[in-house]
Formats: sequence, C-alpha cells, structure tokens
Amino acid sequence: MENLITLVNNIQRACTALGDHGEESALPTLWDSLPAIAVVGGQSSGKSSVLESVVGKDFLPRGAGIVTRRPLVLQLHRIDDGKEYAEFMHLPKKRFTDFAAVRQEISDETDRETGRSKQISSVPIHLSIFSPNVVNLTLIDLPGLTKVAIEGQSETIVQDIESMVRSFIEKPNCIILAISPANQDLATSDAIKIAREVDPKGDRTFGVLTKIDLMDKGTNAVDILEGKSYKLQFPWVGVVNRSQADINKSVDMIAARRREREYFQSSPEYSHLAHRMGSEHLGKMLSKHLETVIKSRIPGLQSLINKTIIELEGELTKLGKPIAADAGGKLYTTMEICRAFDQNFKEHLDGVRAGGEKIYGVFDNQLPAALKRLQFDKHLSIENVRKLITEADGYQPHLIAPEQGYRRLIESCLVTIRGPAEAAVDGVHAILKGIVQKAIAETTELKQYPTLRVEVGNAAFESLERMREESKRATLQLVDMECGYLTVEFFRKLPQDVEKGGNPTHSLFDRYNDSYLRRVGSTVLQYVNMTCASLRNSIPKSIVYCQVREAKRSLLDFFFTELGKKEVSIYHGPNRMAQLSPHCFKMQQYMKLYPIIVFANTIFAVETVE
Repeated sequence: MENLITLVNNIQRACTALGDHGEESALPTLWDSLPAIAVVGGQSSGKSSVLESVVGKDFLPRGAGIVTRRPLVLQLHRIDDGKEYAEFMHLPKKRFTDFAAVRQEISDETDRETGRSKQISSVPIHLSIFSPNVVNLTLIDLPGLTKVAIEGQSETIVQDIESMVRSFIEKPNCIILAISPANQDLATSDAIKIAREVDPKGDRTFGVLTKIDLMDKGTNAVDILEGKSYKLQFPWVGVVNRSQADINKSVDMIAARRREREYFQSSPEYSHLAHRMGSEHLGKMLSKHLETVIKSRIPGLQSLINKTIIELEGELTKLGKPIAADAGGKLYTTMEICRAFDQNFKEHLDGVRAGGEKIYGVFDNQLPAALKRLQFDKHLSIENVRKLITEADGYQPHLIAPEQGYRRLIESCLVTIRGPAEAAVDGVHAILKGIVQKAIAETTELKQYPTLRVEVGNAAFESLERMREESKRATLQLVDMECGYLTVEFFRKLPQDVEKGGNPTHSLFDRYNDSYLRRVGSTVLQYVNMTCASLRNSIPKSIVYCQVREAKRSLLDFFFTELGKKEVSIYHGPNRMAQLSPHCFKMQQYMKLYPIIVFANTIFAVETVE
C-alpha cells in the first residue's frame, strides 16, 4: 500500500509541473481528486512546529507576521537507509542535506513568486524529504489565518488568505489538520471555525492541540483531548513542541520528541492518553489514514483517469501534428493550412457546402425588390414632369419635343438606382464575410493555431473589403453610364405626329397641359423600365466578376505576399511560437500528462488486483 502513497506523490508532482493546482483550467485536473492533508491554523498556533516535529527536522522559515506566504506541498518519503536529504521540484538536480539551506530556499522561492513584499501566492512550492525517520505522508502547509493586515500588506490580505485556505480544504478529498493552541479558548480557534464551516460533520477533520505545556497552572486540556468539549470523528492529538528557547539553543529534534513523550507519560492529567499523544503518533496516524483514504478512492480515481485518457486522446487528435521547427517548414505548414481554408471557402461558393445560394438570393430577390420600391411612376407625377420640363426649357420653350426635359427626367430616375445597386454590393459582401467565418470554423487545422486563425480571418476580410470597393465602383459606373448616354433608337421609334408630339402652333400653356405632360411621363417611364431591366441583369454580372469570382481567385494572395516579405517572422523570437499558437504549448502539456495518466492507471490496476 505504500506504493499508493508514492504514486499519489508522483502524480501530485506531475500536476504541479503542468500547472494543475486544482484551479479552473482548460486542462483536465487530477489535483482535486487526489487525497491530501492540508494543515490549517492561525498565526502563532504552533503550525510550523507541528510540521517540523512530524518531519524531525528544522526546515521551515520562522518570524513575526505571515511567514508562510505560499502553499508548501511537503512529501515525506521513508527510505530504509542512507543519508537524509531534501529536493525541491523547481531544483530537480539539487539535493539538500543541510536543512538550514532548505529553509532559506523556501524563503527565496517565495520571494521569487511574490517579490520581497508581504503578499501571498496560491502557486505551491513542492518539497520532498527522504529520510529513514519519517513515514510516507503528504502534507500541504497553508498560510496562517490572520485577523488584521499589518503594514506592507494589502487591505484584503485577511480575505485573500481565507479564500486560499478554503480553496484547498473545501475539496472533498482534502483531509483537514486543524491546529489549535491549548492556551487559548477553543471557541476562538480559527482552524476549528473554518473546518466546521467546510466539514460540518467532522468526517475529514483531525484536531491537533498544541502548547499544552503552556496552559495556566490548575488547568488542563483533558476534556478537549477526550472529545468532551468539541467532539470530532477522529481522536484529538496533543503535542508539546519545542519552546522558543529550545529553538534558539538548537535543541535536537530527537531529544525534543523524547521530552514530549516523557511529558505525557509523567503527567497525571495526560498519562492515560499518552499512547495516542505526541508528534510521532500524529505522523503515523495520518499516514495510516491517508493510505486508507487512497485505497477507498481507487475506483473513483481509476474512473477519472480513464475518462481523462479519452479526453486527452481526443484533444491530441484535434490539435493535430506538431509544427516543424525550421522556418521553411513553418511557412509550408502555414501555406497548407491557408489552402485548406481557401478550399473550404470555394466549396461554399460552388455549392459543395451551404452558403453560396444566398448570393443568388440577393440577385433574384433583394435587388428586384429594391428596384420595385423605387416607384418611378410616382416620381414621374404630372407636377414633377411639368417642373423639370419648364425648368429645362428656360426662357425659350421647346419646339417639337422637350429633349432637355426628357434627359433631366430620365437622369433623376436612373440616379436613384444607385441605392439598390450599392445595397446589392454590400449584401454580397456580407454573405462572403459570413462564408469566410464558416470556412474558418470548419478548417480543423486553424483550431490548432488561434493567432494564425485571426490573421487569416483579418487578411480575408481585408481582401473582401478591397473587392467590395472595386465592385461598388464598377457597379455604380454601370448606372452612371446609363445616365450619361441615352439610347437614341428608343426615342427615334416614338411617333412624332402633331397629335402625339404636340402642336407647335398652340400656345405655351396648351403645350404644357396635363394630357401632354402625361404622355411625356409615360415615355420616360418606358425608357427607365427598359434601362432598369438591363441593369437588373448587368449589376449581378458586375458584382460576381468583381467580388465572387475575384474572391475565389485571390482571397489570400495579398496575405501570401506579405507573409513572404516577412520571411515568416511571425515564428521568430524566443516565444513567438507560443504567440502564434498557445495550443502548441497546451499540446506539449497534454503529451507530458498523457503518459503519466496512463502510468497511474496501470499502477492503480495492479494495486487493485493485489
């Protein structure tokens, strides 16, 4: 069963290396599901002394105020022989045999993360201690709970520490080691208070009573240790730590343990409890309980691991092949991905995929409906015809036909077609943009490289914008050409007899009568409708030629040109690859995590069989 504790230690180390601290992450998390013992207590509760007593070494920083400012994941490994040593996960090739150096490294590593301030961080320090004098055990030392922020700390430090502690002990797989000093009222214990809130039944809480030897004369902690004052599911454990004077004199930890045993055995109040008191008993009890918890969690852990393996394999499949390391290979990969996107885009336009049919809808529905809404007949009312013709005649009335009046009436009608023409251009542009977005979403390769996905999208949109401007210019030119040159044949075919064209001998007012003006308006309407029918056919041709056809031909040409000029500089620099694709870093993490998960699954299976 000791192999299980070692395995959990290894998985915890792997989780820490991969940035899995149980927080919300895109990566699957195992940390929350692994049993661990979190040490909780207020400042000056004796928390550090308890840990050092369990380990049997002086290795934790001491001082006033908040000394523990980062979680310390302490893994104890029992070895049969050899010299005691310690290893930090952030210094994997260095062994510490001097535990004063361990203490200094904890302080230095804390400062590296938080700076030389008094702030806190939730990123854990990972320390392993190998010794023949310890039991296999994993403990997480958390910052001490406090009630007041001191100078140099943020005003929210009290809430920040409590939130950090809660984030660990709220997890159902966390065993709470609540440290409370015996020389203070248990009702004011910070550790018991927060443990009761997250574990009201006490199923996960172990109570440890420190400073029993410092209680006022005539008082004792028997009621607490016997579970009468505050009952927990597990028996309370009392410890007697070294005094500050002992620490200053560097009293040997072995001697301190011996004095602790003698204190409980010789004390009249506690002698009947001596067999389950002291730091040695605490370490053995916690190790045995941790083994039991791990064994009970094996089925759930196996289920989680199997599920995670499936998720990782699926994610690795989505992420695709790793990108080449050299610049040429990266450029080739980029071009291939862009071609895959371009092919998807063309398939949408050509009908292989849905989307291109919407463009025909613009030509067959939107444009005709917009032209119909222009209502030229209302624009050619008698009043408007009279106004434009008389203005065109000026001081000298027309002789046979009001040519200038005709031209102004026709131009005033045709110029309104610019609006529907522009709307048709914009409508097709919007559809093309939508197709680009669909093609990007459907290009699996682009999902692997978010930054490249954005760059390709921006490049495509810029090209479509240029094509829209060119299409708008060409389409509006068609309208302007119809306004600039009228089809003479149409007017030559009109009857010019006296009855229909007007009698030049009539007075000016007779020649501007309603019947005459109505015939002029009708003639203009016929010409405008004829021109409208022609534009209804030519405008789609212009739009398809300038936008749709051009998009199929050269949507990413400008992007490729710019990419070539930059010599794929988007890949250069120490961290440029990560900027191009955060998913590449994620894939590296998955590829590290995958064998660990598979290994854990194998070991758990073996242990279950045994």
